[in-house]
Amino acid sequence: MEEELYFDNSATLRIFSETKIDFEEIEKTLGITPTSKHKKGERRGAKTPPYKHDMWSLESGLKEEESLEKHLLALWGILKPHKEYLLTLKETAKIDVFCGYRSNNHIAGVDLSHQALELFSELKIDFSLSIITT
Repeated sequence: MEEELYFDNSATLRIFSETKIDFEEIEKTLGITPTSKHKKGERRGAKTPPYKHDMWSLESGLKEEESLEKHLLALWGILKPHKEYLLTLKETAKIDVFCGYRSNNHIAGVDLSHQALELFSELKIDFSLSIITT
């Protein structure tokens, strides 16, 4: 029996620093509750190593089956009104967007419009994509 093809995508804004991040200020300024956050030294589990940095992250809120394009547009729709604040955060923290693409089709690809890439140019961050095929 042939396995059904799947294509899963994600886009997550990550703000992280080895020094303390003021989570409360970020949440108050953006008016957004993060998808996840952790402090340097905390552990994911009892047997995992401690985190090396503070991190605040926000996912697009879409289902993985949606295209990467839609994930990026949704994330930018949330963040665009806060562009200037996010740029100031870059003075003390690193900001990136983790993009994920997973599929069991080894010959598929990703197409992105210039509108979906606006997030990267406006926040002055590089585009990178984690690709996992099985």
